[in-house]
Amino acid sequence: MTVRKPQDVPLDPVTGGTSTARQVLIGEELSPHFAIRRFVMEPGGGMPLHTNTVEHGQYVLTGAATIRIGDETIQVTAGDSVHIPANVPHSYQVEGADRFEFLCVVPNGPDQITVVEEAEA
Repeated sequence: MTVRKPQDVPLDPVTGGTSTARQVLIGEELSPHFAIRRFVMEPGGGMPLHTNTVEHGQYVLTGAATIRIGDETIQVTAGDSVHIPANVPHSYQVEGADRFEFLCVVPNGPDQITVVEEAEA
């Protein structure tokens, strides 16, 4: 059994995001099948439209954000759960004055992240 305190796990900036950081709470060194990550996005922060080659299961801890998944745009708040299929473009934009935090569960293994260039209108 392993117990980790959040203050003992690095909170690293996400270079592709704006005011976004990530903690790997459980990684492949502890679990062969899945990883649990915590994302923290400050007010005004977010992630651009991108794809991942693995699916995501997410649970919102605090705050609110607008998430685009494919052609759908939804607002999520604390207590909501979100499924993002593999290879589907998605983005995040924090709403309001509170930080947006969520847990993200992904399968371990190769994950290619690709930023999606949107066509200019």
